[in-house]
Amino acid sequence: MHDQATVLIVDDEKHTRDGLRLSLEDDFDCYVAANAAEAMEYLQNDHIDVMLTDLRLGEDDGMKLLDAALALPKPPVCIMMTAYGSVDTAVEAMRRGAYHFVTKPLNLDEVELLIKRALRSRSLEHENVALKQQVERKFSIEGILGQAEVMKPILDTIQQVAPSRATVLIEGESGTGKELVARAVHNLSGRPKANFVAVHCAALSPQILESELFGHEKGAFTGAQERRIGRFEQANGGTLFLDEIGEIDASTQVKLLRALGEQTIERVGSSKPIQINVRVIAATNRDLAKMVEEGKFREDLYWRLRVVTIKLPPLRARKSDISVLADHFLKDLAKANGKTYKPLGEDALPAMMNYDWPGNIRELRAAIEHGVVMSNSNRVMLKHLPSYLLNPHGLGFGLRAPSLIAAKDAAALPAPASAAAADPVARTKSDLDVNEAEHQLILTALQRSGNNRTVAAEMLGMSRRTLQRKLKELNMVRTHRRRSVTQAQSLPPA
Repeated sequence: MHDQATVLIVDDEKHTRDGLRLSLEDDFDCYVAANAAEAMEYLQNDHIDVMLTDLRLGEDDGMKLLDAALALPKPPVCIMMTAYGSVDTAVEAMRRGAYHFVTKPLNLDEVELLIKRALRSRSLEHENVALKQQVERKFSIEGILGQAEVMKPILDTIQQVAPSRATVLIEGESGTGKELVARAVHNLSGRPKANFVAVHCAALSPQILESELFGHEKGAFTGAQERRIGRFEQANGGTLFLDEIGEIDASTQVKLLRALGEQTIERVGSSKPIQINVRVIAATNRDLAKMVEEGKFREDLYWRLRVVTIKLPPLRARKSDISVLADHFLKDLAKANGKTYKPLGEDALPAMMNYDWPGNIRELRAAIEHGVVMSNSNRVMLKHLPSYLLNPHGLGFGLRAPSLIAAKDAAALPAPASAAAADPVARTKSDLDVNEAEHQLILTALQRSGNNRTVAAEMLGMSRRTLQRKLKELNMVRTHRRRSVTQAQSLPPA
């Protein structure tokens, strides 16, 4: 490690090299090179703070040496010298990244001051980078970005709970980053190299989910042609993440309760207990406490799961993080799509801040990727983003519970209650408008997702299984409505 800053002097004239070295060596650790090859050898093998190089190096080109030096992982500050100075040459050197440009004959005192100023400037840059990294570490844990006040206690909780063995329940709307939080807890635990195994419970039927979690023996059921290791055994020594835990059936809840309480499991078709060492992290976008009250979720399992609860806010509650998240996605998705990073245009962020983001961070990421792909200028402008951003309340996919739709649509019903009571047809319409509104939201989601029910369910903030159920229910409601209206129209006049 050098006590003094190191300066590399590159010039094909020996007296210039020696003169500069004698002038600067009292204050700097100096190296000299007569050509580009010698200079690159120093640059690649020694720590060089400043390179002072001539523009013309015999047969070598000083501009090419400048480019090569600045392309190094730890480039030096570069100052160009020439007896053939011109404004165009100076501008070109600065454009390529040179710190400054001086002409010969050299004023040695000025060169010394210029080197010292360059070193101070680089020192400030390094301090700024270090400060920025400190801020990023403070507001980012394992890729979770957030400077909003509402995120600070969440980041603190993640750091506090991660080293423990406590079971964690992560609550939040679809798209808020629940799996990212689960991975952060795992990575910050004492065993980050152990397996992190994720199971999306809503995507599997009860029979398949049981086998998926606990494994099965050969012949346990039709199609079980060989023994299969379940996700609990796969995660042994590590973390099992159970997403959409509110969708599991009563039978699987019982087995899961035993696994959590006794740290043992039994494969389907076997009564032999298997000891496990697994930390469980569960996530849900449903109100488990309400499900317990309704008898749809076991109370004892609920308390087993929620030893520590992390409740993630929707993006609309942390809009100050939109710019940070957007810039992160711009860089990440530009690289993923083979594009050059482009910042947001001045008209994009206000529209994004005014939008409700019912699909939360997942929707933001999709919108940014749309902009990255569609941008044909040096910025990602509002016109490059999805057109629905012009609607501050979103696509209408912010459906979280029927009561939300009911409250919204009840105020907009065209007929007063008295009219609805007097007219059977109007009464039928009044009763069913809420279902029709919900049906329209679902149809719109399916249309925009290309009839992909998994994507549509994510847009609507519900599981795929819930969407399937609602489609069946709404189809029956529409059939009932047609029958009711037909019957009402056939009634004799009062």
